[in-house]
Amino acid sequence: MNHNEEKTLRESIRHMIRHVKQKRVNEEDNVRSLIRGFMDIELKHLSESSVPDIDPTPNKSTGINVLEDLLKKVVPVLETDYKSLTTSDNQRESFRSHIINAVQNALTPARINTQAGEKDINEDLEEEIEINVGSSADDDKFIDIRTDAEKSSDEEEDEEDPRDEFGTDVDGDETGRNMAYQSFKKIETSVIDSYELLADPEDQELFFDYLVANLKLYFEKFEQELAPSVEEPTNQAYDMAKSEEEPVAGEDDLELEL
Repeated sequence: MNHNEEKTLRESIRHMIRHVKQKRVNEEDNVRSLIRGFMDIELKHLSESSVPDIDPTPNKSTGINVLEDLLKKVVPVLETDYKSLTTSDNQRESFRSHIINAVQNALTPARINTQAGEKDINEDLEEEIEINVGSSADDDKFIDIRTDAEKSSDEEEDEEDPRDEFGTDVDGDETGRNMAYQSFKKIETSVIDSYELLADPEDQELFFDYLVANLKLYFEKFEQELAPSVEEPTNQAYDMAKSEEEPVAGEDDLELEL
């Protein structure tokens, strides 16, 4: 198998991995969507609570408490980057979609690994790749006569732009995608570390669902804050009084002539 054939095969298998993983995530999301409406209502009640964080919070789970700490770190970062996209609505919509997709993808491996009796699908598929795409005896005898410069050039061509991988399966404005990529790099470690603090399945589910819901709600809040200010209301009486205060053109000149 030559280099191009091997590259094509690996790309095909990577695509299959993403497809299988996305299918699993979609199945979970379909079930989860049935209860998100109730969660959004509860989230609103929790957000409006005036009880300080240092007081006992019997109505909250550990997962929600950990999420609150995380949001204090990541929301300001996302707000700054989101509000810098002022050229068009498409840029902000793309930013929002890519961030939410990236958060879900980042937590999916951890969520799968914590499910009892379930193997990591990526690990299994990667093992199959190594077995099926191993070097043959003829490949071991191949003598590469390219210069170092040519090898370096070929390697650069083979390298995939990480922003393209980041935007896989998500459509949207490229500028919004690029900004989302930079923004997510700033918060990715915090998101994963916060989730991995939790061992209780219920805490993990609440953390994941409330995180996604919070991100959507905050993006809606940012968008409202970017909307142009509303014009001050007026009425007929004010308009008439205002017009009477304005001097009529030529009136001052007429008085001087008299």
